[in-house]
Amino acid sequence: MNHEPSPARIVETDVPARLDRLPWAGFHWLVVVALGITWILDGLEVTLAGSVAPALRESPTLRFTASDVGLANSAYLAGAVLGALFFGWLTDRMGRKKLFTITLLIYLSATAGTALTWDLPSFALMRFLTGAGIGGEYSAINSAIQELIPARHRGWTDLVINGSYWIGAAVAGVVAVVVLDPEVLHVDLGWRFAFLIGAITGLVIIFLRRHLPESPRWLITHGHAEQAEAIVADIESNIVASGGKLDPVDQKMRLRARRYTPLSEVFGTLLRTYPQRAALGLLLMASQAFLYNAIFFTYALMLSDFYGIPSADVGWYVLPFAAGNVLGPLLLGRLFDTVGRRQMIALTYAVSGALLAITGLFFAAELLDATTQTLCWSLTFFFASAAASSAYLTVAESFPLEIRALSIALFYAMGTGVGGVLAPWVFGLLIESGSRLQVLGGYLFAAVLMIVAGAAAWRFGLDSARKPLEHVARPLSWHEDCDGYHFTLSPGLMPSSAARPPASSSTPEVIPVEGNGVSS
Repeated sequence: MNHEPSPARIVETDVPARLDRLPWAGFHWLVVVALGITWILDGLEVTLAGSVAPALRESPTLRFTASDVGLANSAYLAGAVLGALFFGWLTDRMGRKKLFTITLLIYLSATAGTALTWDLPSFALMRFLTGAGIGGEYSAINSAIQELIPARHRGWTDLVINGSYWIGAAVAGVVAVVVLDPEVLHVDLGWRFAFLIGAITGLVIIFLRRHLPESPRWLITHGHAEQAEAIVADIESNIVASGGKLDPVDQKMRLRARRYTPLSEVFGTLLRTYPQRAALGLLLMASQAFLYNAIFFTYALMLSDFYGIPSADVGWYVLPFAAGNVLGPLLLGRLFDTVGRRQMIALTYAVSGALLAITGLFFAAELLDATTQTLCWSLTFFFASAAASSAYLTVAESFPLEIRALSIALFYAMGTGVGGVLAPWVFGLLIESGSRLQVLGGYLFAAVLMIVAGAAAWRFGLDSARKPLEHVARPLSWHEDCDGYHFTLSPGLMPSSAARPPASSSTPEVIPVEGNGVSS
């Protein structure tokens, strides 16, 4: 009996090149809307959690302290970390689309459960599970964005989708104004209705995502090339039917199909092949996580404790803050595709750090009131929002397709774990102390982190704007015997030989899978 392994299945395809040559079309708007809603939901969740903080302290059932609120918010972030890791691992194995439904159902169930909690342990548990669902969405969605959007639009699209978080924050601000008004609802009912509204809103996603396909790039590497070809051909046909034009494609690549990537290869790629990219990604993620989670989870506490703003009015102060965060990626995002990734990441990190330090000094000197404090935060986070979104963009672009989702999850988890989980609790304690100088110390620490991250991005960042993903990080399943696909990389982007799969001693079965290059 012959026990020799069967020949490896090599897929020859032009699908990645065809995806990158697509003109912007209705399909891409569907991707933006269907996937961007996740960030809207996350913004809704986090903002509600911050806006209802005073109400949680006034609730006759819960009677939380500021540190209790911070602890519950830290539970949300801890859930997001663990959820990202587990579901990120599943996303690379099972596909981007399958995980959308699983993580969404977890989110919907847990956020509805939050409205029914009765004490700190039950509230913290539901917040933990809500975070797990949202964390799982991060890796699947950022992977899909990278793999479905043409290279020349990838930076702007990624930043705008991540920035849509603040649309949810604005909606939550309005919701909070209504449901937290004691003349509308009892104090112990308002915050419960706030979380129920978040769960009901999330149901919309289920219907939108039914129309999104699996990532053709993922399908190719997992041996489903015919299905990938059918998806791309359908997108092309719809574009041509609507009057769009398609440029010819003559670039092909060969990939060795695989069922999954062992964890040993994942960590070997991150630590041995791309250690510099890994270090930069961790720094970018950790610094922005500390900044955002420290400031925003305690936003309502700052306004109520230092400026005497009633909990029912906090939502009005969230709106200008959210506007600055939405406008930052929207107006600056194009520059990440034209001026360049490295330059814009360094600029947005450094400027937001400097503005935060100035705001902290003004706050400590008691030169601000609630309105000017909010305006200073809005300006700071105009730049910080673009910076934070670019951290996800950097991590998603920097590593090979086969480990993209898990890489996003790992860096999100490490960045949030290092920079974010403790931040709400620590800042809650600083605010509870009533000392402006102690709060200033926290601000300055976050500012220094952002400036250091900006300097690192300038020195070590990648010039990956408008480059296909396969150029930025060669797939691990890349097959060397390929003459039709040409790299035009700058030296800093060229993968090392450690990223290349070993040559097979068996004769591969080459499966040509390519379209007809549909053109008008």
